Amino acid sequence: MQIKFLKSIVEHLINKPAVLIVDLLAGKKDVNEFLIAKKLDLTINQTRNILYKLSDYGLVSFIRKKDKRKGWYIYFWTLNIYQSLNLFKNKMNEELNQAKNQLKSREEKRYYLCKICSIEVTEEIALLNDFTCPECEEIYELSNNQGFIDSLNKTINRLEKEIQLINIELEIEEERINKKKAKKIKVAETEKKDKRKKNREKNIEIKKKLAKKEGKKKASKKTIKKKSSKKEGKKKASKKTIKKKIFKKAVKKKVSKLFDKLKKKKKK
Repeated sequence: MQIKFLKSIVEHLINKPAVLIVDLLAGKKDVNEFLIAKKLDLTINQTRNILYKLSDYGLVSFIRKKDKRKGWYIYFWTLNIYQSLNLFKNKMNEELNQAKNQLKSREEKRYYLCKICSIEVTEEIALLNDFTCPECEEIYELSNNQGFIDSLNKTINRLEKEIQLINIELEIEEERINKKKAKKIKVAETEKKDKRKKNREKNIEIKKKLAKKEGKKKASKKTIKKKSSKKEGKKKASKKTIKKKIFKKAVKKKVSKLFDKLKKKKKK
């Protein structure tokens, strides 16, 4: 049903031979334009003209890639199903409105027919011509509107049914597009989460490395402090020993002086 609608809109907008493009692009993505030209048995320029016309209506989209060997650009085409169906729905709505207006006119007004010329006119025109055909001077006869009314009612019913079917196809296509979008969003979100996770892990690693460096610096500072404190302790200890030595020498001098005095007293 979807393919039928797509073919109808392409035939309406371009021509009947262009309808084959729908079969070549339906359900596919990025189809090589040279392949399309070969299948249609047309030149690449003729094929591009058709595709460009469809592109102007938004029915097809394309991407282009440069041929590394030959140096020119090759176009790859994709059918825009949703846009095509929407355009076809608009066309059907226009036809439906026209049919409804005609039905209203047939139900409310009277029409007159010249059987010889097969020309039908409104009551206003018939009145201006005194109900006589200006071409053959035959008297106008009142047209049977019922046949037209029945035909228009059939057309209206057909168009309304087609529009309902198009709406169903549009809903299916919209659901497919939304699912595709949701999938893309989900993939993008997971990629963002993974990226954030990697960044967190990276930051943690950097912090650990910085902490290790700081720890080494602190440790080196502590060892320097310990060494300096040891040196100071040694200096203090050496000062104490010097003082003790000086004190011992002074005591020895005093003791020797006392012995010398005692010796002198005994001699006397």
